[in-house]
Amino acid sequence: MNKKYERYIDYIVSDLQPPYFENMRDMYGLKDGEYSLVLSKVYNQPVSIKDRGHYVYDTDGNLIYYENSDGYWVKREYNAQGNQIYYENSNGYWSKSEYDANGNVIYYENSDGEIEDNRYE
Repeated sequence: MNKKYERYIDYIVSDLQPPYFENMRDMYGLKDGEYSLVLSKVYNQPVSIKDRGHYVYDTDGNLIYYENSDGYWVKREYNAQGNQIYYENSNGYWSKSEYDANGNVIYYENSDGEIEDNRYE
C-alpha cells in the first residue's frame, strides 16, 4: 500500500462514524474490497464481512457490527469468553453487562435506566 493511500485510510478510520458502510461508500468513495481494511483498523483486529456485506464478525466469529440498507446499525462487544458485554444501536439504545468466571451476568445496565447489580451477592 502506498503512503498516500495509507494516510487516507488512516484518516477515514479516525473520522468514520456509523453507519459505517453507508459512510465509507458515500462520504469517502470506498469500494467493497476496501471495507474490511478500514473496519479492521476501526476494531483493531482482522474482521470478516459476510452476508452481502452488511455483517462484520471478529476473529472469534462474533457479530460485532450490522447495518441495513436504511442506515440502521447495531454494534456489539464481547469479552474473552464470548459473552456480549456491550450493545448499541442507531436508535440510541445501549446496554452493558459484566459476567463472573462462570459466565453468569453479575451486572446489567441499559439506556432505559434499568440496572441489575449482583456483583456483591
